[in-house]
Amino acid sequence: MEKTSDVYAICQCGYYDFPALRDRLAQANGASVYRNVLQLNWQNGEVFIFDYGVAVFWRVSTIDRNALLGVLKEFAREPMTDVLDDEFTYELNAPQVSLKNDHITLNDDDIFSRLAVSHGIAQSTKLGQFESSVQKTITSTVHIPESIASTGRSGLRRKDLAKLRGFLYLTKSDVSLHFDLLDVPEFFWEYPELQYYYSLIADYLEIRPRIEVLNKKLETIQDLLEMIADEQKHAHSSMLEWIIIWLIAIDIIILLIQEFFL
Repeated sequence: MEKTSDVYAICQCGYYDFPALRDRLAQANGASVYRNVLQLNWQNGEVFIFDYGVAVFWRVSTIDRNALLGVLKEFAREPMTDVLDDEFTYELNAPQVSLKNDHITLNDDDIFSRLAVSHGIAQSTKLGQFESSVQKTITSTVHIPESIASTGRSGLRRKDLAKLRGFLYLTKSDVSLHFDLLDVPEFFWEYPELQYYYSLIADYLEIRPRIEVLNKKLETIQDLLEMIADEQKHAHSSMLEWIIIWLIAIDIIILLIQEFFL
């Protein structure tokens, strides 16, 4: 059984300019492409670069890792201000496959086994990006229900509400457009025998439950904003009704004045 080494995953951006990145690294020693993943032998370790902005390093030192991340940054699109990362330890040629306390044991030293595991780790890291985005939305709206509970009013102007709804829509559409990234990768259609490794990681990192929680949070925020929008529409309609009533009343008063005093 080989000694313990490190696995490091980082979500650097929304996505990479994958064709350009692939061309840039194509001359590198040991570079291979597996659908949306570029596998690269880097220094004394190995890297799996996913087109949706995640890189998973196997046994790569911090210095060497940062050197490659500097290269990847040139091809990063929609870069993140706060990058998300995750770390594991691993052993190869272990008696059995397992994952416990962030320690991965594999019963072989096969590149496809590591790629299958990397798919799960990369998806979990990408999901963290969506979770962070939704949490920012929650933080920006947490004062609304508190205000309603204490004052009976949301305290939002129509323009502010429109901005919040727009921000929520962008967040929700971004998550929805990338949900296919969080499904079982197409790679396993060709290599179904490797899906066990992926499922082991996906179950351990609770990818499915986290997606469900993410959807629930988005639905809750959307319901809140729709409720406030309906109330504002009702208030606006009531105001228009009162304006009409007062205009009619003024018109009647003018007619009465004209009838009796002119």
